[in-house]
Amino acid sequence: QVQLVESGGGTVQAGGSLRLSCAASGSIVSSNAMGWYRQAPGKQRELVAQITTGRTTDYADSVKGRFTISRDSAKNTVYLQMTSLKPEDTAVYYCKADVITRGSRGDYWGQGTQVTVSS
Repeated sequence: QVQLVESGGGTVQAGGSLRLSCAASGSIVSSNAMGWYRQAPGKQRELVAQITTGRTTDYADSVKGRFTISRDSAKNTVYLQMTSLKPEDTAVYYCKADVITRGSRGDYWGQGTQVTVSS
C-alpha cells in the first residue's frame, strides 16, 4: 500500500504565499515523476507543476514565475512553493506520484488540500 499525504493548504490574501508538502509512504522502492494538480469548483483537474527524478520541471503557464516545485527524493516528498497568489488559484490541490513498489508500478494520488485566496 502507498499513501500520499498533503499538508500546507489554507486561506491567504491575494499576493500572499503558501507552501504545500506531499509525503509518500508505504512499500516504496522509488518514486519517479511527482506533481501537483488542482481542481476548482466546476472545472476539470489540471496540472500545476511536475518534477522528474532528474529534477526537470514543468509548469502550467498560469503559474510560471510564481510557483516553484521541488522534491526530496530520499524522503519521497514533493513541495510546491506558491507566491503572489491570486484568487483564481483557489482550488483543491492534489499531489500525484509515479511510484515503484515491490512488483508493481503505478500512479498514486493524495486526498487533496484546499487553497483559498481571498481578494
